[in-house]
Amino acid sequence: MLSRAITSVLNQSYKAKEIIVVDDGSQDSTSEVVKTFDGVLLLRQTNLGVSAARNNGIMMADSEWIAFLDSDDEWHMDKLKEQVALLKKNPEAVFSYTDEIWIKDGQKINIPKKFTKLDGEIFKDSLDFCNIAPSSALIKSSIFKEIGTFDEELDVCEDYDLWLRILKKYPISLVKKPLINKYAGHEDQLSVKHWGMDRFRVRALEKLHTVYSSDKDIIETVLKKYELLLKGALNNEKYDDAEFYEGRLRYFKTF
Repeated sequence: MLSRAITSVLNQSYKAKEIIVVDDGSQDSTSEVVKTFDGVLLLRQTNLGVSAARNNGIMMADSEWIAFLDSDDEWHMDKLKEQVALLKKNPEAVFSYTDEIWIKDGQKINIPKKFTKLDGEIFKDSLDFCNIAPSSALIKSSIFKEIGTFDEELDVCEDYDLWLRILKKYPISLVKKPLINKYAGHEDQLSVKHWGMDRFRVRALEKLHTVYSSDKDIIETVLKKYELLLKGALNNEKYDDAEFYEGRLRYFKTF
């Protein structure tokens, strides 16, 4: 998968200035695979997680714009070209993404309607779940100094957390073409390893609330998610969790 991902970057019709692969303490041949490609930089870290991997890559990068590509995904040949063309038409833009294709077990699958990509001011629409694949994102590097980087305390939903922080201040530009392949079905996917993704989303939303305490959309979304988490905890007889969720519900109902 890593070889496929790197090759898809090298084959871009609009060439990337630099390619950085972050090896997060893998026990396979990741580093050896990277070394087979000329001009690809390798950064090694020891099991610090996906957020630290992306953050360290951001720090190492020396470009005005930064794109991400998960090792199990793939860019189409004109991915960067199409995004750069769109950004040139919108010189005020700082954040761009593309549509995508989903492939599971080698077969293209239909994408549910709720995952339809949106353009422009999409903060409110992104609160329930964020529909921006990291592998499709292209971001002006200066934004990370203003907004911050990925939250290394979050095991998953770290992209949801960062995207919301950016989208609260900036619109997003969408290339309305499927320019990445997202692959599913393999066992090491983070979304497969972790149950109850809303457990992590509410942490991101609570962080936002500390900055935007009067934002009713954030409060409504937090309440909805805690109600769902409470119901799930009670159904599974996790009473300590249920007590915690009840407490958070009481707190957010005061706003």
